[in-house]
Amino acid sequence: MKTRLSLLLLAAVLLLSLPGCTTTAASGPPAGGKIAVVTTIYPLYDFARQVGGERVEVTRLLPAGAEPHDWEPTPGDMVALTRAKVFIYNGAGLEPWVQRQLGVLAGKGVKVVEASHGLDLIAGDPGQGPEHNKGGETAEPAGVDPHVWLDPVLAQEMVRHIRDAFIDVDPGHASYYKSRAEAYIAELRELDRAYREAARSFKNREIVTSHAAFGYLARRYGLHQVSVMGLSPESEPDPVHMREIVAFCREHGVKYIFFETLVSPRVSETLAQEVGARTLVLDPIEGLTPLEEKRGENYLSIMRQNLANLKVALGGKS
Repeated sequence: MKTRLSLLLLAAVLLLSLPGCTTTAASGPPAGGKIAVVTTIYPLYDFARQVGGERVEVTRLLPAGAEPHDWEPTPGDMVALTRAKVFIYNGAGLEPWVQRQLGVLAGKGVKVVEASHGLDLIAGDPGQGPEHNKGGETAEPAGVDPHVWLDPVLAQEMVRHIRDAFIDVDPGHASYYKSRAEAYIAELRELDRAYREAARSFKNREIVTSHAAFGYLARRYGLHQVSVMGLSPESEPDPVHMREIVAFCREHGVKYIFFETLVSPRVSETLAQEVGARTLVLDPIEGLTPLEEKRGENYLSIMRQNLANLKVALGGKS
């Protein structure tokens, strides 16, 4: 079904780019001299805006409230992609549909940026059960954890990838992009410092999450992630796995079960009720809810709220 959908998307893009059609792919920046940039998930959208400033016009493919793991673009989304000067996606398996469209994008002269390229990725389904190792790695890898942006240090590398792409397509404003990127990287360094300082005082190290999104965060700050579901938040845990997690929570005195904003908290709430724990948000920032967008939340503000909730759950200095 997905293959058929991809073929239909490709046909729509090619049809719209044929001579005589009223809509054609743009070969340069949009009106006002700004560079047209398209991103997939919210963190990349925020990073691109921070680096590009007034020189770019950034569009995010995934709308507010969309969960990215099974999202597929519409023909209209693909048309927007072919009109972009720069396309930024996460990679690491988060957007499998991108691989099917790289040839089309290359033919249109779109600069494609795989933000996770060259980073130290975690193999396997990190933290899916109590038997998994500290930091989230498993003995038998079952894929790659795509949630690299949740490590503020790796996020700095993603920002550098975006900076380099903007300089490549707009070399006359290289100093502008370098300056803005360095200013934002300084904020990410401060975020990392705050997490490191808090982690030194945590009384507990176990985080029980709704899905295995926090392997990079756990690896960076010495936490042990145990997840109810795997890398995809849509998977349902089996009864044996749930019994294992219930036993783990009781053995380790887990007082908080984390849930996230874009999927139902039902499983986390059920687990919390079973073990006498409370629930708290730990947001993987795969996207924003409409309310978060209305409040003006961004990557940094949500990461700081995540840290505040980790302090509540794990103890230590507030």
